[in-house]
Amino acid sequence: MNAYRTHNCGELRQSHIDQRIMLAGWIDTIRDHGGVIFIDLRDHYGTTQIVINDEALVKGLGRECVISADGTLRERAQDTVNPKLPTGTVELKVEKLKVLSYSIPQLPFDIGESTQTREDVRLKYRFLDLRNPVVHKNIVTRSEVARFLRKQMEELGFLEIQTPILTSSSPEGARDYLVPSRKHRGMFYALPQAPQQYKQLLMVSRI
Repeated sequence: MNAYRTHNCGELRQSHIDQRIMLAGWIDTIRDHGGVIFIDLRDHYGTTQIVINDEALVKGLGRECVISADGTLRERAQDTVNPKLPTGTVELKVEKLKVLSYSIPQLPFDIGESTQTREDVRLKYRFLDLRNPVVHKNIVTRSEVARFLRKQMEELGFLEIQTPILTSSSPEGARDYLVPSRKHRGMFYALPQAPQQYKQLLMVSRI
């Protein structure tokens, strides 16, 4: 069992109502309605609303802080249902909250709008930029495409082989990218421009 969560933030449904639930993730938004604090908690899988009545539990917390929340899942009031979220009909009534990591005091950009920020700022705070929903979706899609293609190739009888990343330099038409050796002073490795030699070796070996 995970020490910080029993479920992820994208899987809770009405079938989980009245169950004891523990979630962990980033604080996406905080809304203080005068003694009742609503937090949209986000992780890789989705977003779930959590409800906190004790203001002391959220003291010093801000967006992108990482927390673990323990409580009982309940059905949302009809007028507060969020049809845009798969978890929009339920919310977690928090009884215990643990701060796992504080965020930087002032975020350099809004996570949801990081793609509109200058590239140098995005690269400096790349760990925040990667949380942007669009960027995150692109990474997930790339992984799914690669997995699909790999599965299709395997079913056709292809063998996946990783060739070396570092190799001795060889005279070719393009420039070499050299990496200094730590063990052999004054010597360098080269990033191969193509795995052609390794492919030819594999062909000769009849793999």
